[in-house]
Amino acid sequence: MVSSDALLFIFSLFDSASLLFLAVFFIITLSDLECDYLNATSCCSRLNTWVLPEIIAHTIVLVLLLFNFHWILFCVNLPLAAYEIYRYINIPSGNTGLYDPTEIHNRGQLKSYMKEAMVKLAFHLVFFFIYLYSMILALLSRD
Repeated sequence: MVSSDALLFIFSLFDSASLLFLAVFFIITLSDLECDYLNATSCCSRLNTWVLPEIIAHTIVLVLLLFNFHWILFCVNLPLAAYEIYRYINIPSGNTGLYDPTEIHNRGQLKSYMKEAMVKLAFHLVFFFIYLYSMILALLSRD
């Protein structure tokens, strides 16, 4: 029988992999906008579709880490989840979503969105390997 920690880290591994692919999708979409392969409306529409699922996926892992008493992993994941939720809650009225086509080229927002996507990519890549290592340890220590 597989322990609850092993199940947690298996789920976290798949969740982290999906968030990793989502971060790559954000980088590719933003770079397509930067190179004028996409217009701002279609770029922002694509990105806004995935903002809420990204927040939900990250928050589910955060809650599972909390309920399984993995305090260090919880505390390290908490700032990114809180930042994502804060940004989602504070979308200015009149904007179509977190990414707004009328403002994405203003004040260097495109560059800041690209940096944010790169940081998320690095974060999820590191945590993919942390969850992989933790899963292996949990599976090996069940004897």
